[in-house]
Amino acid sequence: MAISNHETLPIVDLKEFLNSTGEERKNLASQVDDICRSIGFLIIKNHGVPEKIRIDAWLAAESFFKKNEEDKRKALPNEEESPRGYLPIEGETLAKTLGDATPPDRKETFSSGPLSPPPGHRTTDDFHFFYGPNIWPIKPNNFKEKWVAYYNAMEQLGAKVMEMLAAALNLDKDFFVKYHTHHISALRSQNYPSLKTKVLPGQLRAGAHSDYGSVTLLYPDPMIGGLEVKSIDGGWIKAPKVEDAYIINIGDLLAHWTNDRWVSTLHRVVEPEGVKGKSSLKRQSIAYFMNPNYDAMIKAIPTCIDNESPAKYDPVLAGEYLMNKFKSSV
Repeated sequence: MAISNHETLPIVDLKEFLNSTGEERKNLASQVDDICRSIGFLIIKNHGVPEKIRIDAWLAAESFFKKNEEDKRKALPNEEESPRGYLPIEGETLAKTLGDATPPDRKETFSSGPLSPPPGHRTTDDFHFFYGPNIWPIKPNNFKEKWVAYYNAMEQLGAKVMEMLAAALNLDKDFFVKYHTHHISALRSQNYPSLKTKVLPGQLRAGAHSDYGSVTLLYPDPMIGGLEVKSIDGGWIKAPKVEDAYIINIGDLLAHWTNDRWVSTLHRVVEPEGVKGKSSLKRQSIAYFMNPNYDAMIKAIPTCIDNESPAKYDPVLAGEYLMNKFKSSV
């Protein structure tokens, strides 16, 4: 079987799914559909991402975060509210995207957007927001090379995941391809440092939020936990620590696409178990936020609407939605 359970998050064998045909493929697709309807989170194994590419990117990010504040701040964006470059500790409050007034998140990040702009598109301000030049750290020297290799690997994995999701929605396997030809996907590493300062009331490493785009492909810290997923009954499920696997979750735009057949689930990052008071364990993660083309019009997929379930949302431009979400968090 390609699908099994790991504590509370189901595991999908991506290679087995992609190699399946006929009734086996339909059965596996139906199980993925059930997962996306109920919790919107799953673990992907046999993903095909070369280990060296993943480790190189992980170590490059780790090396960057170990630099002194002066060196890291050289990668700050030139424009306010830019989605690229370095964001210092407490520079973001993810809960604000849901209208919740909480203290800022106890993390720092480094992010890039698309590696190059698509040719032939009008360069408006919105266009620059998504396709402007990336900011690369001066140190470590080979950071850009390793980051670009990983971005490309994530782009390939994302395409495979979307093929699986298309099958789960009873669509042609290439249905989502045309919506991601000049995508605005972002690659971001999060560092949750071992802080000695007192935690403010209600302050988390990352406040409760949903992700904004198509899907998120997360490689979490294999040693230090903290990610929690909100369950249907309102409680919080502790995501398991995994190695050589990815945690995948449905984003807001895919939930809109499916007319809320699939759920974009709230999640957060808390202090690891056994850690109390004024200090905490360092934690790192690296996430690929797979987003559609900035000019993609997102409207309900035909297989997700009928007379009893009409479209819930007005069509929305992906870029407009994503930009407003990001700007509300920083």
